[in-house]
Amino acid sequence: SVTVTVKVSNDSNVAGTETVQLYVRDEYSSATRPVKELKDFARIPLKPSESKIVNFTLTPEKLAYYDKDMHYGVEKGSFKIMVGSSSKDSDLKSVRLFVK
Repeated sequence: SVTVTVKVSNDSNVAGTETVQLYVRDEYSSATRPVKELKDFARIPLKPSESKIVNFTLTPEKLAYYDKDMHYGVEKGSFKIMVGSSSKDSDLKSVRLFVK
């Protein structure tokens, strides 16, 4: 398992709630997979000018899928991990995870 950590801030003068979303993309797989798969999310209440740290646990089960031979598991390779307020590319911060 891997912990994905992100800092979320409310830069306004009004209290609000942010929905932080975690997406995964398998950059190479033996079967066709979605470009972005929502794997986790958290609703975070924030006071004006408040910041919070959000942690997600990315388990092997969240990376696993049925390959072209219908075997369930995690393939070796590169995964793009994306976190943000929506699935729109400009709203996402990303990092790569390499599975050996």
